Amino acid sequence: MKNLQQDILSGNFKQVYLLYGEELYLKNQYKNRLRKAILPEDDTMNFSVYEGKGIDVQQVISQADTLPFFADHRLILIEESGFFKKACPELTDYLPQMPQETILLFVEDDVDKRSKLFKTVQKLGRATELGRQDEKTLMKWVSGMIRKERKEITAGALNRFLEMAGDDMENIAQELEKLLSYTLDKDGIVQSDVEAVCTVTTENRIFDMIRAVAEKRQKQALDLYYDLLSLKEQPMRILFLLARQFNQMLQIKDLREQGYDSGTIAKKTGMAPFIVKRSLEQANRFSVDMLRRIVEDCVRAEEDVKTGRLGDRLAVEMLIVKFSE
Repeated sequence: MKNLQQDILSGNFKQVYLLYGEELYLKNQYKNRLRKAILPEDDTMNFSVYEGKGIDVQQVISQADTLPFFADHRLILIEESGFFKKACPELTDYLPQMPQETILLFVEDDVDKRSKLFKTVQKLGRATELGRQDEKTLMKWVSGMIRKERKEITAGALNRFLEMAGDDMENIAQELEKLLSYTLDKDGIVQSDVEAVCTVTTENRIFDMIRAVAEKRQKQALDLYYDLLSLKEQPMRILFLLARQFNQMLQIKDLREQGYDSGTIAKKTGMAPFIVKRSLEQANRFSVDMLRRIVEDCVRAEEDVKTGRLGDRLAVEMLIVKFSE
């Protein structure tokens, strides 16, 4: 990201950029910053956008070959093309001979780093992964935005805010806007402010449900399930999230028992470090065998619903009751 910032500040641009990863907020931020740095906002003559699968590669190449109109650069934005997941030899061959005035900006969710196009972008430009940020980075980011509003936040309130908002920066930004509006006439933000206005993500409700299951608080676990249903969450999505969380806990506990520390586990699993830390606390309440059985039960419950042996709502309810007995 530092290299991207240097390019934007210096105005010395590469011919091709690739922004990829699961952090939508950062991808949009850098996409927009590059757009504004390369061309004036009102310059629509030299800016083209292609989006989605099925983009005509020859049309892109033809556009790229067109010299800019009374400007230093022509910018072509290509989003979610899938070019980095399947072979795209036309673009791979074209990039080294593309006119110096043209800049290609790719924004993708997922890429194959082994593909020739990815390696060509790495060689000629910048391929920047923008993934989920760790707890320290998110805390620094949120604290900085709060200070810009000339406010302070207590450590407890900041921790609670991130617990409720999760690690998705887009969601964090939306929740922070609500929190700042709620505390408009206050200089400081405390935990009660956070709990009064912020919305708990579905994933965090699932996490609370698993905590209740682990502590054998069956009524609370079921109440959380019914709350999710009242919020129009589908039982099969709840089942998917439950199965995913227990599977993550199984992976994490297995790696911990192999002697890996939290930082290494985060790198191996691709999870944010603070999620690993939080999941480890949960996983310690279960044995590896118990976690494995729970994951298998989730798979069987899904099969029972798909084959019509059980209704989806009842299937998830029975799992929660079984796990929390």
